[in-house]
Amino acid sequence: MSYGDLEAVRGIDLEVAGREIFAFVGPNGAGKTTTVEILEGYRERDGGEVAVLGVDPADAGRRWRQRIGIVLQECNMQPELTVRESLELYAGYYEAPRSVAETIELVGLEGAADQRAARLSGGQRRRLDVALALVGDPELLFLDEPTTGFDPSARRQAWEVIASLRDLGKTVFLTTHYMDEAQALADRVAIIVGGAIVAEGAPGELGGRSVRATSISFRLPAGVLTADLPAEVAEAIGGGARPAVNAEVELRTEHPVAVLNALTSWALARDLELGGLEVRRPSLEDVYLELTE
Repeated sequence: MSYGDLEAVRGIDLEVAGREIFAFVGPNGAGKTTTVEILEGYRERDGGEVAVLGVDPADAGRRWRQRIGIVLQECNMQPELTVRESLELYAGYYEAPRSVAETIELVGLEGAADQRAARLSGGQRRRLDVALALVGDPELLFLDEPTTGFDPSARRQAWEVIASLRDLGKTVFLTTHYMDEAQALADRVAIIVGGAIVAEGAPGELGGRSVRATSISFRLPAGVLTADLPAEVAEAIGGGARPAVNAEVELRTEHPVAVLNALTSWALARDLELGGLEVRRPSLEDVYLELTE
């Protein structure tokens, strides 16, 4: 898909399995929105082949649209309608909708069912957005940045709702800027940069995460030098640690269990504390930042 001289989507190739949560991530301007709008049937592509639920979205009709649900970044509901009334209105657009009461319970809005949309909190409004997409009982849901602007508590609650969709047998195509969200929810992740997919796979394996070096950091006890550390640790430090600054040591190793065992055994035998001890594998965000630089 091109806009003038700008090739926004450069022949990407991806496949999403049924009953999985697929996260599609990338920086602003990478081509996410264009791709999703093509998949939803809202934008006509310049070329290539697309099949969503076995149908080309460009030629899809009303029956196909009954099978998908869409949650946009921002939804404007009729403020004077209650949660229940909003869902009853939307349910009327579908041939075989899900029960309104069941949908309300599914998204956790039982206590606000008779509250007007204008009086809902931000988290409750987002739950209503999801409920409106679910009331038609779709097979596939497109969730576009579903937790943008949420506080941490509201985000976690939204994650529970999204994760429950997999248990209902739904397929979810999720776009998000939050790597912890993709890591917590997705079965697979694709990273798009400059209109092309640069990595795709399970969150724990993307970009070789499962075989990348682990970072171990700690503060040296008072009066202890790096030369006093056990041989396994000293070897790891020699293999590419950051220089000790104010007794802070950070090293990277492909054998974290052995190095950590040697370090903690050495400290325990000498009754020493290792302040700020932290063990960290490369996160999905680390991989994302590296791939999108």
